[in-house]
Amino acid sequence: MLRISGLSVHLGRRAVIGGLDLAALPGAVTVILGPNGSGKSTLIRAATGELPYTGSITLAGEEIRAAPAWRLAARRGVLEQATQVAFPFTVAEIVRLGLQSGLAAGREGLVMQALAEVGMADTAARPFHELSGGQQARVHLARVRAQVWEAVDAEGPRWLFLDEPVAALDIAHQLAVMRIMRDFADAGGGVVAVMHDLNLSAMIADRMVLLSEGRIIAEGPPDAVISDGPLSRAYGCALRVGQVPVSGPWLLPQAARI
Repeated sequence: MLRISGLSVHLGRRAVIGGLDLAALPGAVTVILGPNGSGKSTLIRAATGELPYTGSITLAGEEIRAAPAWRLAARRGVLEQATQVAFPFTVAEIVRLGLQSGLAAGREGLVMQALAEVGMADTAARPFHELSGGQQARVHLARVRAQVWEAVDAEGPRWLFLDEPVAALDIAHQLAVMRIMRDFADAGGGVVAVMHDLNLSAMIADRMVLLSEGRIIAEGPPDAVISDGPLSRAYGCALRVGQVPVSGPWLLPQAARI
């Protein structure tokens, strides 16, 4: 499991996260929610070894700060909120970077399997920079999936850490990403995802963690977190769950088929 105890993270002189405790289980999707600046991305970056921290973060019992980079790369894939590509790679070459970070570098056909999973197989030979922002986001997800293709291996569960994985996507591709997350967790892997869309989060999450100013103000199953009081406190506006809009059309992703 992922276990976080007494976590504090400072960026410069500012404490972004202070004294946070959290546990995430394999076989489940854990969604991190909260307003802008609440510490969601900082939490993900600390949990994946990208930021220094005080306290303890362990993955499968091993302290993150003490784990060699190669072992972390074998156990978890990380989709950052934004990834810059400075060289003229093709789409397939971007996905192959994930293979080189993981344990399946010699597996025949995995690049195309990962691209097919995100609906991008027909772009394998195209220059990455010719793609739209949403297409690039899907290719980066394919790269991360290639890194941890199997949800469980001989050493135990593997993990996906995803920072806003659907932010640049249309609703059909948002639902497809939700299915990838769900399938990975159902196969025994762990998923920790930062999300902004409350409806999509309620649709996919087994457990939710609601942050405000670097602290947890609510956690638990969706029906315990997606409620008027915690959401209104976190986001600073009056929110009512389940209220039908008074005018205009509206659509929930729960009404769609994945």
